[in-house]
Amino acid sequence: MFADFGFETLTAPQAAIWFGLAIGLAFGALAEVTRFCFRRAVAGPASERRSAAGVWLTALAVAIVGTQGAVAVGLISFADHRFMASDLPWAAIVTGGVLFGAGMVLTRGCISRLTVLSGTGNLRALTVMLVFAIAAHATLKGVFAPLRTALGSITVPLGDAVSLAALPGGALLATIVLAALALAFAARSGARPVHLALAAVIGLLVPLAWVGTGYVLFDDFDPIAMESLSFTSPSAETLFWGVASTSIGATFGVGLIGGTIAGASVLALIAGRFRWQSFSSPAETGRYLAGGALMGVGGVLAGGCTVGAGLSGVPTLSVAAILAILSIAAGGVAADRALSRRASPRGVAVPAE
Repeated sequence: MFADFGFETLTAPQAAIWFGLAIGLAFGALAEVTRFCFRRAVAGPASERRSAAGVWLTALAVAIVGTQGAVAVGLISFADHRFMASDLPWAAIVTGGVLFGAGMVLTRGCISRLTVLSGTGNLRALTVMLVFAIAAHATLKGVFAPLRTALGSITVPLGDAVSLAALPGGALLATIVLAALALAFAARSGARPVHLALAAVIGLLVPLAWVGTGYVLFDDFDPIAMESLSFTSPSAETLFWGVASTSIGATFGVGLIGGTIAGASVLALIAGRFRWQSFSSPAETGRYLAGGALMGVGGVLAGGCTVGAGLSGVPTLSVAAILAILSIAAGGVAADRALSRRASPRGVAVPAE
């Protein structure tokens, strides 16, 4: 399909980098304005959780409708995607999800939020990004790979039930129910209407990326992976490309990471929200480093982060993706409650994002 669009100076992999950069610029800017973050929806002050959940669920609803609409008209298909593996690696997904959820609470932000914050001058977030990428790469191809392999071998066969589309009513009913529930909650969340509107645009980026990489840039002779918004594998790819670019080419993911940081940085500078921030104590540093490592390992085991498995994965109607985001939420809630119990009677100072 790529050749039919008349590109003459770019190959499909080269065009994917620029496409990822454009998607990242939009996501970074929008997420900076809305403070888009799944962690804020499951942990932290109760006054923030409901509105943050409303913003996140609005994006999810639009992503579900847009993605399944693209599937319905035949632009893309997830039949051979890793989300639709017939054997569900439940042990890896649940373990990874809980680890990721705990890690995002320790770092006060999921990895997508920290990528955005890195562009606003937050050196804590930038440090966690580096630790996250190292841990993710170690889990994919390094010292933690045996753990990934061992947990991944514990599976349960799903047969045709790998997707909610296999349920009575099919993909259409599942899409309507999920989107309606998400929007109903968002409407009563108390989130600012402008933030809900911007969250809807974030949701549109998901099917746009799926269609862009899976249809527009599809090339039999120079294939690329069909992917959407995600921050686990792209972070590892960006790290590897950064230290070995002469032997490893950039990808859609590298463009996405770079674009997200740039988009957030530009908007923060324009709005006067760019501030240099760093760690305030050794204890805080240790907590953030531990959280980054947990998210890196957990994101790979779970098959994605809150954006990769959640915002982009759930719209595929994959059972694996739904299990992953539920496990991340459970890990986040458990970690938040554990930290709250350990707080002193006078309370502990919590650093701003």
